[in-house]
Amino acid sequence: MGLVGSLGISLAALLVVLPAALLSVKPLRRALLTRRALVMFRKIMPAMSDTERAAIESGTVWWDAELFSGKPDWSRLIGAAPASLSAEEQAFMDNEVETLCDMANDWETTQVWQDLSPKAWQYTKDAGFLGMIIPKQYGGKGFSHYAHSQVVMKLSTRCSAAAISVMVPNSLGPAELLLHYGTEAQRQHYLPRLARGEDIPCFALTSPYAGSDAGAIPDTGVVCKGQFEGQEVLGFRVTWDKRYITLARSPQCWAWRFAPRTRTACWAARAAWELPAR
Repeated sequence: MGLVGSLGISLAALLVVLPAALLSVKPLRRALLTRRALVMFRKIMPAMSDTERAAIESGTVWWDAELFSGKPDWSRLIGAAPASLSAEEQAFMDNEVETLCDMANDWETTQVWQDLSPKAWQYTKDAGFLGMIIPKQYGGKGFSHYAHSQVVMKLSTRCSAAAISVMVPNSLGPAELLLHYGTEAQRQHYLPRLARGEDIPCFALTSPYAGSDAGAIPDTGVVCKGQFEGQEVLGFRVTWDKRYITLARSPQCWAWRFAPRTRTACWAARAAWELPAR
């Protein structure tokens, strides 16, 4: 191969080994590569929105944080008790969920009905699928979130429309908001109706311009007085533009996400407001 060939190979090896050796030293790697890359990515990436920051700063982390430590404590994961269904939840899985799986499939929902069949919809209401997370005192099932996830997972193997139609009222639906923030009078009125499927709920969040970023939505609700059912009442006059609203075809109960304000001041907040569909 000759002297020239040997020198060429040696030079090529040096060009590879020398940078690798330098980058293996942490202070040099940070100064020469990591810090500069971080500055570049900070300029490229969009700023974090208020909604994203609130989501990151809320709650805590579970064992998954161990993965980022580089030395995960596997005994902590192995020692965690597995989630399980109660006897009532398991019976619901073995009976009602199986029945709904037999009644619905993706071909019929997309090619025949463009929806769940009327029979499947009626069974979904009668069997209490729409009130799984609603406490029993309000006519619901009082199931755990784990049971809710197991029901949705099983339904999705048979019919995605059935899974979504059950999932939304038990997660994004007004029931959860009423349980946390509603008055007792509102709970007594709405929750039994939602649990029975008498009222179908939907949640209007997504904006054509801000997507699902609740902190950036342009929709507003102005506090004012107005006429409602022949009486002067204090409420919100809402201006909104929404899309991608699951179950919006025939809801009896809406939940809107908008920015509340008065005629003279705008609050640094977002409200979720519920009202009957008219």
